[in-house]
Amino acid sequence: MDCTDSLPPLPGQRLARGVARALRDLGFATVEELVPAPGLRVDLMALGPKGQIWVVECKSCRADYQADRKWHNYLPWCDRFFWAVDADFPASLLPEDSGLIRADSYGAEIMRMGPETLLAPARRKAVVQGFARHAALRLQALRDPAGVISAWA
Repeated sequence: MDCTDSLPPLPGQRLARGVARALRDLGFATVEELVPAPGLRVDLMALGPKGQIWVVECKSCRADYQADRKWHNYLPWCDRFFWAVDADFPASLLPEDSGLIRADSYGAEIMRMGPETLLAPARRKAVVQGFARHAALRLQALRDPAGVISAWA
């Protein structure tokens, strides 16, 4: 098995990798680029050991953040919302009533917890089922790329 550490190509993907590593240490499973509803695609969704649903949006620069007009639409799909940025990002741009994670390619630290707004039970069930299905299809695609193509449609 090859154990080289290859970095994802895009800055936001590198942030997502570091956040995923840190959240795994807290007992969370994560999926990148998950679609909770048509027209929405979160950078990282995390499922916690007690069923918590967190959404993390990774912003690699000021322009990336300023161009994001959909983040408010992610709030109904999670219990907590976070921004993940690198050490150079001006955190003062980010809303204070959201979570803040400082990250790099190798790890992350939660600087500020986002406020908790618990999902309704029916929404939670739908989100957890979507998360599980998405994660399973991703895993299956790694084992059999040609066999999963039709399942994504």
